Amino acid sequence: QFRHVQQLTYSLIEWRSQILSGTLPKDELAELKKKVTAKIDYGNRILGLDLVVRDDNGNILDPDETSTISLFKAHETASKRIDERIQEEKSLQQSLDLRGQPIFNSTHTYSLYVNFKNFVCNIGEDAELLMSLYDPDLSKFISENYLVRWGSNGMPREIEKLNNLQAVFTDLSSSDLIRPRISLVCQIVRVGHMELKDGKKHTCGLRRPFGVAGELCP
Repeated sequence: QFRHVQQLTYSLIEWRSQILSGTLPKDELAELKKKVTAKIDYGNRILGLDLVVRDDNGNILDPDETSTISLFKAHETASKRIDERIQEEKSLQQSLDLRGQPIFNSTHTYSLYVNFKNFVCNIGEDAELLMSLYDPDLSKFISENYLVRWGSNGMPREIEKLNNLQAVFTDLSSSDLIRPRISLVCQIVRVGHMELKDGKKHTCGLRRPFGVAGELCP
């Protein structure tokens, strides 16, 4: 409630500054005064204070010059208007709260599509690229690897897959969506000789870690 009233107060301070500036046209000034009085009445209601009875222009009705019946009708109208506004805000808040529930409460699964464009790294030999989803907070991988074999000539080993390297990480659950962070990690494995020199054919085909890169998923 404190935060709610705080926001109401900030709005009133801003509107007061606009009124005192004297730069508003007459029609906008009248409309702004109505907004101010409506906001004050609304704040008084949620704080349990007395309701101030006003006319259509937001002016306080003088009980010495207004009949009891008119005061009663004006009080009923103002009270009903404020109650309707409070109910509207409650309904809006409930709809906002419920909007996110199907994402987390349903049993649906989700997928992440990856379109691999190019790999630029000076290795000098063939490489294997293993892409997977990783939870940095739990320090563990949460998916299997998508493997791309990259040749030393800077092209995919399966040349027919050029410009068509795509993968879909499937079966991501609702619990995966609420993880604080998920990263797409690419592990680079060098495949070749022990050293980048001729005459080392007896060590051909060795797989050794070469590098790693990662990007937080949005």
